[in-house]
Amino acid sequence: MRDLMAMKEWTVRAARLMVGIPDYQTYVTHRQETHPDQPVMTYEEFFVERQNARYAVGKGRFRGCC
Repeated sequence: MRDLMAMKEWTVRAARLMVGIPDYQTYVTHRQETHPDQPVMTYEEFFVERQNARYAVGKGRFRGCC
């Protein structure tokens, strides 16, 4: 059962990365371990920041999907 849950978690994580949805928990763990003195974005802040970075919003060159 534990192996099945781990497989499900990795499958969901891989699927999200394939479609461009970054993993919030990986970000939180990284920030806590590497930058413990700096604040961690909320999920909403993280999602917006990643979307803006992916599509170059704010740099005057929206890439979009096509």
